[in-house]
Parts: sequence; C-alpha cells; structure tokens
Amino acid sequence: MVYLPSAAGSQNVNSDLLMIQRILPFLIPANAMAAVELFHLSEMCSELAQTLHYSSEELNHLSTDAKTLAQEIENAIQKHAVVEHPMFGSVYAFEVDGFGNSYLMDDANLPSLLSLPWLGFVDASSEIYKNTRAMILSENNPFFFEGTAACGVGGPHVGLGFIWPMSIAMRALTSTSDDEIIECLQLLKDTTAGTLFMRESF
Repeated sequence: MVYLPSAAGSQNVNSDLLMIQRILPFLIPANAMAAVELFHLSEMCSELAQTLHYSSEELNHLSTDAKTLAQEIENAIQKHAVVEHPMFGSVYAFEVDGFGNSYLMDDANLPSLLSLPWLGFVDASSEIYKNTRAMILSENNPFFFEGTAACGVGGPHVGLGFIWPMSIAMRALTSTSDDEIIECLQLLKDTTAGTLFMRESF
C-alpha cells in the first residue's frame, strides 16, 4: 500500500487532510482509488503503445509497472484491510498500519469506503462491501449521525453531529435498491431549508 503521512508531518497535502489527523498511516479508500487509477493508467499506456510506435517500448514498460503496483496495492488491501467485525463479519477498515491494527469508521469525503463501488474497486454485490456498508450506515461508525430530518455520514472535517449531503448522494449512487435511492433523493431535497441549494453539511 501507499503510505499517506499524517497532516502533522506533511506540508503538501489536500486542505481537507490538514483538518484530519490520521490515526494509522495507510488510508484504505485512497489506496483503493490509487489501485483503480493505476489499472486505468496501465490500460491507457498499453493502448497508446499500439498507436505511438516511436515510444511503444517506454509506454509498455510504464503500463507493466502501473499494473504491477495496482495489483500490489489491491492485494495489500485484501490482506491487511479486511478485518472481522463482531456484528458485521468481514469489513474493510478505514485505516490500517500493516501490523494488524485497524481503525473502523468512514468519512463522507471522497474517496470513502462507501464509495468503493463507485470508484470501481469492488462490485456493490460484494459480501465484504455489503458488510462494510451496513457498518458505515450504523452507529458503529463514529461519524454516522441521525436526527429528526435525516441520517448520514459526516466526518472529522466539521466535527460531530453534522451530516454531509455528499454521503447521502454516495449512498444513492452505490445502492442496489430503488427504494433506497428514492429515499436518498427525497432526503437531499428535504434538507435544503426550502432553498433547493445543498450545503457542505447540516
């Protein structure tokens, strides 16, 4: 997996990450996204090598290297980031250290564990993903919140008690249930304070 330094130890990180102190060094959603995009890069280089003959050798090398790294990250996630939850069974951890320690939660921001099928890392029908999804959308996720108007995932970025519409949208985008998708769309409409403009959180 790719090491992602904590905000305290890095000066060149996304502004959102500056708000979040990593608990463990390997952020699984980001590694999953990296694996998917490295596979895409490999395919792109391979196709370009067939048309740009003057640089085909370099492109083929890059294609092979990207595919090898993508597979290495994917294998590492399956080896180190799939953990047993006492209620939900096998789930993906949000962060791991590679030594058996894991942090179970999810954040509304992308990439997230909830977004894994949307990213192209797993199929929504995967048992591990379905277990992970059930954990994320429950009180077992410290950043899942439920109020009188809605329920959804927030994150450390804005603190406890705030739901991000982004998480409700992602719940719809990764759902296999028409009823759940309709429910999410209705929640997004009903939580705009009558303005039909969505905010970062509510």
